[in-house]
Amino acid sequence: MRLGVNIDHIATIREARRAREPEPVAAAVMAELAGAEGITVHLRSDRRHIKDRDVELLRQVVQTKLNIEMAATDEMVGIACRVKPGQVTLVPEKPEEVTTTGGLDVAQNAAMVTSAARRLHAAGVRVSIFVDTDPAQVDASKAAGADAIEINTGPYADAPESGRQAELVRIRASAERAAAAGLEVLAGHGLNYVNVQPIVRIAQIAELNIGHSIVARAAFVGLDRAVREMVGLLRS
Repeated sequence: MRLGVNIDHIATIREARRAREPEPVAAAVMAELAGAEGITVHLRSDRRHIKDRDVELLRQVVQTKLNIEMAATDEMVGIACRVKPGQVTLVPEKPEEVTTTGGLDVAQNAAMVTSAARRLHAAGVRVSIFVDTDPAQVDASKAAGADAIEINTGPYADAPESGRQAELVRIRASAERAAAAGLEVLAGHGLNYVNVQPIVRIAQIAELNIGHSIVARAAFVGLDRAVREMVGLLRS
């Protein structure tokens, strides 16, 4: 299973002082050298952490896959069509949220998502959509032209021990449905060194995108070790 490392929180630290460091590009290089097979950033409309210059530099430097999370707006899709990352993941976005709180409602926003997917494909950009464990959202993602879905594992990560198995069942069912439809299956949100291995055992999931827990651990042990430890869990 591949590991994509989300480096948003490296930029969050930088923006806490509006300084020049730590540099997200340096973090991307270190993560790749430690075994990451992708780098993810979320370019938000308010530019609260990742900036346009970051995605432009990352596009030049990242050697694996640069995945940009973004809302399906004209502005964001235009940026992606210009920068041409390896992949765009369409996500919902609320101005007041601390982090993404749920999957994109593709079924209710089919026209917007389909238009964004067509524009991105025309620019040669692969399209993934961040969705909840809802069969209707998996089907709508396929109909909208997505190449992949990223299953929201937040409810699993946040569930008490007594409710975690039920969330795993939902994730597995969504992964199986997506794979059967010809979509590549990714997953992420809230995963850490303690809860990740049950997700790793779901055969249809090809990649996990993990950020906060890796950057948090890196504060104590360094980014190289933090990434290597997570890679080890995904391959064990």
